Amino acid sequence: MIFKKKSKPHYLGHRNRLRNRFLETGFKGLADYEILELALTYVIPRRDVKPQAKALIQEFGSLKQVLDADINDLKKIKNLSDYSAGFLLFLRKLSSLYLSLAVKQQKKINSPDRVKDFLISSLSGEKIEKVYVLTLDSGNRVIFYKEIESGTVNKSFLIPRKIAEIALNNKAASIIIAHNHPGGTLSPSQSDIAATISVRKALEAIEVLLLDHIIVSNNDYFSFKEHNLI
Repeated sequence: MIFKKKSKPHYLGHRNRLRNRFLETGFKGLADYEILELALTYVIPRRDVKPQAKALIQEFGSLKQVLDADINDLKKIKNLSDYSAGFLLFLRKLSSLYLSLAVKQQKKINSPDRVKDFLISSLSGEKIEKVYVLTLDSGNRVIFYKEIESGTVNKSFLIPRKIAEIALNNKAASIIIAHNHPGGTLSPSQSDIAATISVRKALEAIEVLLLDHIIVSNNDYFSFKEHNLI
């Protein structure tokens, strides 16, 4: 009797090719679903994960929207385990952590462009408004950053006294505040403008400069400083 040699599953070679492409050129040339597919190979062994990767893109629209998705929505994807959904959430949080560490380790910040990637990563996927404060020393180096407020959709509060206390406690020379607009608009509301003025005045009283107020929405930002609103 002649026994045929059992062939290896086709996806094993595909996984190796994906990993080799990534090691050689990074994400260049990889489609969104291929990047997701590559990520899932690290948590789903011995199975073709291309269907799950394509289903995620089809459901949410893009790689960024997949990473921004709520974990409960991720779990609804067919054959995507809770473990795998948790891993995708971990990737988003890890990228945000990396950018926050990069911001803190920068030698100097002299424009909103230096912090926008961190703020976009931290805030653009949120479904409720959140407020961040970054404190800087006299050399424009980030000393401290923290989420100080969160609220219901389209409702956040900038508290001048709290921000002034953070500035004093961190011996800050200047402050950057930021919040997100989950609804998608980048335009500041009248309450945003009024709150910014209140914060600026509170900081001026303790001789701290309000360097900027940045609004984040989706993959973009609005700078009060760049639009001469500070």
